[in-house]
Amino acid sequence: MRNGFGCILAYDVAAFIDSALQLASHLANVGDAKTLVIHPASTTHQQLTDEEQLSARVNKEMLRVSIGYEHIDDIKEDFTIAFEKIKEIN
Repeated sequence: MRNGFGCILAYDVAAFIDSALQLASHLANVGDAKTLVIHPASTTHQQLTDEEQLSARVNKEMLRVSIGYEHIDDIKEDFTIAFEKIKEIN
């Protein structure tokens, strides 16, 4: 970011929220400027064995979120709605 910094967060979740998100994109390219969500175990780390993934601190429940340039209120709303959808399913 030009006058600031970006952010990547990692969360362990029981269900995939990527299908419930509207604003964030589900992509493996974490170099984009928009908010992205990836599932490392099936994308960036898929070539590793389960043991190697755990050694790299990647598990099957993990999602990585790369915060982008969208307004923070829009990002928060997108995730709030997605987590509510997960609660309804579980």
